[in-house]
Amino acid sequence: MKLVLLLKSLIFTGSFALLLATPALSQELQHSKKQQETTFTDRKATYKKTKTQPHRLARKTSQHSSKNLQKLAQATEVVQVTGVKLKQLDKQLEIILESPQSEQLKPLNKSEGNNFIVDIPNAQLRLSTGNAFTQEKPFTGITAVSVTNLDANTVRVTVTGEASAPTVELFDDNESLIFGVTPTTSASQTPPAEQRSSEAPSEESTAKTPEDEEPIEIVVRGEQDTYRVPEASGATRTDTPVRDIPQSIQVIPRQVLEDQQVIRLTDAIRNVSGVVEGDTFGGTNDNVNIRGFDFNSTFRDGLREVGFALRELADIEQIEVVKGPASVLYGNAEPGGIINLVTKKPLNIPYYSADFSAGNFDYYRSAIDLSGPLDDRDEILLYRLNAAYENAGSFRDFVNSERFFVGPVFEFKLGDRTNILFNVSYVNDERTFDQGIVAFGQGIADIPYSRFLGEPGDERTTQEVNIGYRLEHRFNDNLTLRNAFRYTSQDTADYRAQPLEVDEETGELTRNFRSNDDYREAYLLQTDLVGEFATGSIEHTLLFGLELARQKSNGSQSRLPEGLTPSINIFDPVYNVIPRPALSELTDVVRDGKDKVDTLGIYLQDQIALSNNFKLLLGGRFDILDQDVFDRLSDTRTLQYDEAFSPRIGVVYQPIEPISLYASYSRSFAPNSAQRADSTFLPPERGTQYEVGIKADFNEKFAATLAAYQITKTNIATPDPNDPDGFSIPIGEQRSRGIELDVTGEILPGWNIIAAYGYTDAEITESSDSPDAPIVGSRVPKVPEHKASLWTTYQLLRGDLEGLGFGLGLYYLSDRVGGDIPTLTSDDTFTLPSYLRTDATIYYKRDNWRAAINFENIFGVRYIESFNFGRNTVIPGAPFTVVGTLSIEF
Repeated sequence: MKLVLLLKSLIFTGSFALLLATPALSQELQHSKKQQETTFTDRKATYKKTKTQPHRLARKTSQHSSKNLQKLAQATEVVQVTGVKLKQLDKQLEIILESPQSEQLKPLNKSEGNNFIVDIPNAQLRLSTGNAFTQEKPFTGITAVSVTNLDANTVRVTVTGEASAPTVELFDDNESLIFGVTPTTSASQTPPAEQRSSEAPSEESTAKTPEDEEPIEIVVRGEQDTYRVPEASGATRTDTPVRDIPQSIQVIPRQVLEDQQVIRLTDAIRNVSGVVEGDTFGGTNDNVNIRGFDFNSTFRDGLREVGFALRELADIEQIEVVKGPASVLYGNAEPGGIINLVTKKPLNIPYYSADFSAGNFDYYRSAIDLSGPLDDRDEILLYRLNAAYENAGSFRDFVNSERFFVGPVFEFKLGDRTNILFNVSYVNDERTFDQGIVAFGQGIADIPYSRFLGEPGDERTTQEVNIGYRLEHRFNDNLTLRNAFRYTSQDTADYRAQPLEVDEETGELTRNFRSNDDYREAYLLQTDLVGEFATGSIEHTLLFGLELARQKSNGSQSRLPEGLTPSINIFDPVYNVIPRPALSELTDVVRDGKDKVDTLGIYLQDQIALSNNFKLLLGGRFDILDQDVFDRLSDTRTLQYDEAFSPRIGVVYQPIEPISLYASYSRSFAPNSAQRADSTFLPPERGTQYEVGIKADFNEKFAATLAAYQITKTNIATPDPNDPDGFSIPIGEQRSRGIELDVTGEILPGWNIIAAYGYTDAEITESSDSPDAPIVGSRVPKVPEHKASLWTTYQLLRGDLEGLGFGLGLYYLSDRVGGDIPTLTSDDTFTLPSYLRTDATIYYKRDNWRAAINFENIFGVRYIESFNFGRNTVIPGAPFTVVGTLSIEF
């Protein structure tokens, strides 16, 4: 415990230490060892447009003396570099520096180990939302590309090769400086026999670009400083352009999280159509609802996360929302979709950042992000350390939280083709178990939204440890083996006054003191083999994988005997009527047991390019699930065995380069714990989706997805009308269908947007004849028919106010159904009213500093976020909230 307190103090004060130490550290980085430098010379006009392809003429490189370097540095005019692009060709990566005065840029180059370094004197990097650019593994044979301000008048471009420093050619046009980067190949490899007919050969480089293949382009601006993310691995387990995937994939990049100051997953998903907050279990979980179906787990770097907790976002690079059934790659999952959290990886260049936030309701949070090589020359060992500490109050009475996270990552380079990454994370979370307010009639009780209806001291604690590794071995350029393992232990405990029933005449709310104590462990092992090959003119990316998992849990729930917990009046609450009972007094034990779940999954997927504009996706996964449940109360053991095959078929047709038309069919499965009258388990729930859509990618800056879908979930357990003892039959069915539109990207230089609209029609379509069964035609709770969101920022790129930015956000939900799905014998539904929330931000960037103020709910709208379970756990949204953040990175 003392160690945890020490680490919290270090994180809290470390942010300020980094802020104060910035000048000295920057000077130290800038005066690192220097080597002999050369310059690109003989600039010629290039990229002259023709009727076929752009014409290029590579410039020669030559040695450059220190006198010439000094002469270049004496130039008085500083040229601004306003954009950075990466463009992936067949055998070459282009790094494009955009500048209206590109002809004045005089690059100087040198090599250090595996790094090819280009310094551009008399230049400043001024991107739309930041002054740094980093992209990891942008091209085969290239580990990383970074573009930074070395000092106030010098831009540095660093390209790191896997085996050695790459070869680089220089091109230009009227508004860009272009570096053609070719990874160094081994002597046994044969260079391409041809290059584009309109391209003159370089005098020193032997690498050539084929003329007969269309380039595949990947564009990234800034250090994920654009809202458009061109690739996502969550849907295919391969780095595939989103436009080539026959499924709706929405990615929330790090830049959006930072601009909105998002620290919770339930806040991040506001940016995605068809996704809303679900049951958060007293504000201690991140459960959401995707396309009308409750979402039961998240994934981190493709591995399932265990248990129920708030997921930390301090070490997350981007959030991928894969909509529709994902069992083809992930096994047991609800048919609405999955969420994959992609973590930050170690960088091969020094990187340091810190931020400190403070807001109303006693909100304080600090975080650090440190990365770079641990060795001086070979870059064999890299590290990244993310840590965060949070201490916050709330607009809700008696509600507060304290959270600490630390996550070190180390990456070892074991030769030219093998990398292994080790990661550890620790979370300690203590927060008030807050179940909100209550419903009255068809609406919400007319009481202050700040009123707490539990008891002071209601709390849930979570401690979680993750330890894992990820190994990648490249046999050659076309065959890669990946192996990942993670161990998780999670210990949770809560003690609260659970609301039961409210008397709407008197306002008396009955409650019950109860406590949960649970411990979970998980072992996950995943192995993928990815191969790229061709059968004639048809190209394949084949994925074969094996996943093994074991999850164990051990837990209990105990309660104070009925009638001993004092009620509370919601209109005139009195707290601490009796002292909080000791845990030993909670003698009514209603749950006590343990379970073990073993899972085996085997999957195969083929991404087939029949032509440049016609692509096919085929895949399937076979799962075996074996569950052993032991109930200590009844001293009984229950064994359950399930198996399922989950296919996916999809097609993408691209009539013109920016447009993708797609259609897909996919299925999901989830184990069913309900039993028939003969004590056998029901078959797994199955989900089936049909989806069609259009994806557009304009100018490599702005992307949009329009999708229409229908999902049907079958084998839902419903009460058996012929057996009154609580047994079930698998005839329940839920159908969800809708239309979704998501847009992200850059409208104009400095103007970014992420917006979404979703229409969701989710209802019960089949049920049993039991009076306790859901009524056919009932709407699914928590799911709005309409959801819309908009977040847009604009930053001034030049002038006296350069670096000043503004942002505006709108978030709308239509009416939702609260309570349980109605039956013939019970209807406790109520209405969660529609609302429109308005957010805003203003920020200022100067050099490596950024100061921001974020405003949430600036008009103080009263709204309900969601409910947990039943009528008496309604979660109100926060009133006007303001958070200020000061950050530094270098």
